[in-house]
Amino acid sequence: MSLHLPRLDDDPNAPFPDAAAALRQPDGLLAYGGDLSAPRLLNAYRHGIFPWYSDGQPILWWSPDPRMVFRSDAVRLSSRFRRSLRSSDWVARADTAFGRVIGRCASAPRAGQAGTWITAPMREAYLHLHRLGHAHSVEVFADATPGAALVGGIYGVAVGRMFFGESMFSDVSGGSTAALAALARWLHARGWPLIDAQVENAHLLKLGALHMPRAAFLDAVAELAGAPEAPGSWSAGFGELPLCGLGR
Repeated sequence: MSLHLPRLDDDPNAPFPDAAAALRQPDGLLAYGGDLSAPRLLNAYRHGIFPWYSDGQPILWWSPDPRMVFRSDAVRLSSRFRRSLRSSDWVARADTAFGRVIGRCASAPRAGQAGTWITAPMREAYLHLHRLGHAHSVEVFADATPGAALVGGIYGVAVGRMFFGESMFSDVSGGSTAALAALARWLHARGWPLIDAQVENAHLLKLGALHMPRAAFLDAVAELAGAPEAPGSWSAGFGELPLCGLGR
């Protein structure tokens, strides 16, 4: 590892380097080392930093510039997809299948990737955050019956009124898009304006993701992550959302 890249202190409560010091190439690489403990992860997200690495690498910490974000009132669904939802039996729930969602995100094939960055330690770390009420999933099921197939989902971390998206998957075409749209609708109704999408890809841009300069993103995170929102399960509050309503 380059001597120019800071190594994190073993203390999980130790501060991160200033995100403005992140490398330009690769964009946003800030530090390495440390651990995936809950205090370290939550501290990272509060400062606009996230872990992203592969098996065989040390833990790498990132804060890219610009940042990809969604406005929670501006996820874009195509007219064709909206029409398909109008006659769909799909329903969305939250925090009823977090382990299944992160498992499918880890195993889903990705274009241009031979493996997954959701390593076994990453999965266990986010499962722990979920048990603490900080990590959440939105799941899309084929219908409302018990045992219905899971067709898509998304998971991420909530700090204050800021949601940091981590990954999503589809087992049926459109499943991840429906999960994102359901999440965004619920967050918007609660006054959560942003969803962090981390780094650019063509699919996110098609769905309405925007570039936000890192400085502006960090300012927004500082305000939103400081909001007094208690951790806990989203299942009861989210309820069951028939996704035919997203087609209107």
